[in-house]
Amino acid sequence: MPNRLLNTQSLYLRKHAHNPINWWAWGEDAIETARRENKIIFLSIGYSSCHWCTVMEGEAFSDETIAAYLNENFLPIKVDREERPDLDSIYMQALQMMTGQGGWPLNIFLTPDDLTPFYGGTYFPIDPKYGRPGFLQILQTLRRLYDSDRAKIDAVKSEVLTNLQNSVLLPVQALSDELLRNGLEYSTGILSAQMPGTRFPMIPYSDAVLHAVRFNFERYDAREAATQRGLDLALGGIFDHVAGGFHRYTVDATWTVPHFEKMLYDNGQIVEYLANLWALGVQEPAFARAIAKTAQWLKREMTASEGYFYAAQDADSFITPEEAEPEEGAFYVWQYSELQALLTSEELAELSEQFSIEGDGNFEGKIVLQRQNSAQLSDLAETALSKLFIARYGTSGTDPFPPARNAEAAKSIAWSGRIPAVTDTKMIVAWNSLMISGLARSYAVFRELEYLELASQAADFILQNQWINQRFYRLNYDDQVELLAQSEDFALFIKALLDLHQATRSIRSNAPENQTDWLAEAIRVQDEFDEYLWSVELGGYYNTAKDASRDLLIRERSYADNATPAANGIAIANLVRLSLLTENLDYFDRAEQALQAFASVMEQSPSACPSLFVALDWFRNQTLVQSSIEQITLLEVQYLPTTAFRVAADTLPENAIALVCQGLSCKEPALSQAQMMTQLQQSQARSH
Repeated sequence: MPNRLLNTQSLYLRKHAHNPINWWAWGEDAIETARRENKIIFLSIGYSSCHWCTVMEGEAFSDETIAAYLNENFLPIKVDREERPDLDSIYMQALQMMTGQGGWPLNIFLTPDDLTPFYGGTYFPIDPKYGRPGFLQILQTLRRLYDSDRAKIDAVKSEVLTNLQNSVLLPVQALSDELLRNGLEYSTGILSAQMPGTRFPMIPYSDAVLHAVRFNFERYDAREAATQRGLDLALGGIFDHVAGGFHRYTVDATWTVPHFEKMLYDNGQIVEYLANLWALGVQEPAFARAIAKTAQWLKREMTASEGYFYAAQDADSFITPEEAEPEEGAFYVWQYSELQALLTSEELAELSEQFSIEGDGNFEGKIVLQRQNSAQLSDLAETALSKLFIARYGTSGTDPFPPARNAEAAKSIAWSGRIPAVTDTKMIVAWNSLMISGLARSYAVFRELEYLELASQAADFILQNQWINQRFYRLNYDDQVELLAQSEDFALFIKALLDLHQATRSIRSNAPENQTDWLAEAIRVQDEFDEYLWSVELGGYYNTAKDASRDLLIRERSYADNATPAANGIAIANLVRLSLLTENLDYFDRAEQALQAFASVMEQSPSACPSLFVALDWFRNQTLVQSSIEQITLLEVQYLPTTAFRVAADTLPENAIALVCQGLSCKEPALSQAQMMTQLQQSQARSH
């Protein structure tokens, strides 16, 4: 018999709808029930494409004995972290404080009266293994502790709550040049380190390293580190060389074997990063191919007919419809015998020349394609990859490939190729915004109109559909809008609008009358952001609006970057950009106040917040170029990281081609491109 999660919108929650556990969704009814019945809240947080979440759902959460004990003694609540990043952030911090590590599934236990955690972990097996206790054993121990030794629980809670509250209160510090330099250099060191283990894209750090290139550190070569990260991404098994799109991370240090889920947020950030590397002058053919193939994947598999982008694709898929459980990577990997059957001997030889292909494979006897070099692929290699595409998808066309919305659909549809992984089709504003920014930057660099069209359609969808009663909302499930927008939605969407504004100046002159005014929309969204999430007392932005925080243990102002950049780093950079483009210094004042609020954590924990250092770079080295459309078009294909452009040909002094301004002052009118470039370079690193 299904539980309460059956009728929820979240694909992740619905995956647990047939568990014997009496799951609740997070909300007042669940919390009040726990308090009334004096039950510990078992809070389990995950997301639809999380592999170990899927494993635990099929094991412990499907076990009748565990479910009976859990239902009798606890109040079990399921949360989709993609719906509620505010809840996830608070309890992930708490888990890291208690155990020294975190991850998903995030399983944590709260006292019902105040929602404060006292014990937690990630994946719990049914029986003790992997050095972890069995889940039923944990439940029984915690229930006995709750009934007999509340003082011990209260001591843990007090320490956790104190640490959480202290992490929010950050004193004011100076925004020095030394602080900026140290922060950018720290990120460069992180990216340069050769450590064993898994490899994540870490784009917030990579972006900070791109900013560091122009400062010429002695200890690290930022350009080399940034380039190597781009090569690892574009050549490694983390990239789907057959059909485009980047997987979430690799389980090894050589970027070979991915964890196969594809997240929209990774792809948006990586596309923007590779475009910026190209603009920096690192023009590897593999970068352009990776961007183009990812845009094709996005259009083919991840774009709704309304124009927005889906959230993610699972790592696991079924090999045959008769299988009970999906297999990780099944949609993407190849047997050597398959390659022999699908390709001519010449094609296989050429593919083996360009990719690392061994008969015994590199992943459980199968092959994950990984490139040998970054040069242009030969026509014969592309032909071979096209045949693999047909074998996987059953078609050679670029027509939209319909998503498998759940496991039942994946197994019941008569696919002409392999059974695809399940696609989570919800629209998340923050993740769409990252993809819009990546496409907008790629359009500015490569002038591929399709990139701009995809970005514009998604942005217009959000503008037209995500406001109810003049309030911005985070999610869209098949035209059903849900949950007020959080700080990452505001910050990343404003950035996306500014990126579109900057990328489309050169086509404004012949744009249709109904062309969206991206800058005006950015200002409008920023006004709402400031009204509902700005901290007047402390500076910076809260994660949630003041009228949407009643169910939170604390009201956070997140600054730490993870797989996605923290909202405050992006928001502060946006404020500086807005001050340049509008000449409204209120934005700049607010940026300064926010940076001061986080300066101490920037000094004490530079590894936590690379996006804040990018924002500080904008603050200290902000540059505005006023010039003609023609000159700006030439400039924007270059990497000028703290520069905004404004078309002002009619107001330039006589014979001048540009006016380069920094802060409240402008340099003398530039009369030549050489003079303009010299002024630009000086302005972008004027403190160094």
